[in-house]
Amino acid sequence: MNHALPQVGRPTRTFSQLLSSTRRGARLARLLAGTELRSWGAPQDLTERAELVVAELAANAVLHGLVPGRCFRLTLAYDLAAGRLRVEVTDARGEAYPQPPPADTEPGALHSGGRGLLLVAALTDHWDCVPHPPGGKTVRAELHDTSS
Repeated sequence: MNHALPQVGRPTRTFSQLLSSTRRGARLARLLAGTELRSWGAPQDLTERAELVVAELAANAVLHGLVPGRCFRLTLAYDLAAGRLRVEVTDARGEAYPQPPPADTEPGALHSGGRGLLLVAALTDHWDCVPHPPGGKTVRAELHDTSS
């Protein structure tokens, strides 16, 4: 008797790591992301963009999401078939969400922050921020392989 085989999901590579909420932890997040993506055979352009995005989101988690004694988490999920990478950085402070500067701001104006999120927006196809119970937040960014 012939039975239809269940559909198997596309192969996805995942990586998740807790890191200390320090400058060293942020630097390690970038290095780990690059190493992981290269080991998965991700295209160079995608890997380089992801390293910059991880560096910015990890630095923000350390600077703005710091709760003494709490770590931040880096998570990567790479859908090989679709050429889609999801980067997530979760920190312990959920009361303040990241806000990029308004789009109508003069290019030369001085700001106290937010320029890094403009970089994230330029390098990703989409990014957002969602609550992470019980009291944290997760900043998510999605990048697509543009080499194909």
